Amino acid sequence: MIKQLMLKDADIVEQLWSLQHSAYRLEAQAVGLKETPPLPDTFDSIRTSSEVFFGELTEDEELLGAIAIREELPATLEITRLMVHPDHLRQGIGAQLLQFVLDNHAEKQTFTVTASTLNDPAVALYRKYGFRPVQQVNSAAGVELTIFRLYR
Repeated sequence: MIKQLMLKDADIVEQLWSLQHSAYRLEAQAVGLKETPPLPDTFDSIRTSSEVFFGELTEDEELLGAIAIREELPATLEITRLMVHPDHLRQGIGAQLLQFVLDNHAEKQTFTVTASTLNDPAVALYRKYGFRPVQQVNSAAGVELTIFRLYR
C-alpha cells in the first residue's frame, strides 16, 4: 500500500535512511563508480526535509520503496528521489510509486526528475511514462546525470 510517510515517525525516518543507502550503493555500482561518494543525509536532515515522501509499505510497515517530491513552481513538481529496496527490485514498485505521484498531482503541468544517464532501469522507467531528456550535467562525483521532464 502506498501512503504518505510521516517524517515525525522515527522508525519511518530510519527506514528511509537505510533504504536510501542500500539503493544508492547498488546504483553506484551499476553506473561504474569504484568508490561510493558519501550521502549527506542524516536522520535529522530527512526528518526536517521540505520534501514530501510517499512509500510502498507492507502490512507490517516495512518500507519497500519510496518517492519524494518538491514543488518547484506552482505548475511544476520535482521528483527528488525514487528508491526501491534492492531485495524488491523488478517487482513494479518504482512504477507504482511514480504512477501514484502522477495520478495524485494531476493539476501539475510539468514534472522533473534527474537520473544517472547510465542507470538503465531508471531511464527506461521515466521514458515509459513519457519523460523526455532535456539536459545532461555532471555530478560532483563525476557521474553524468540526465534531467528529464514530462509536460502535460
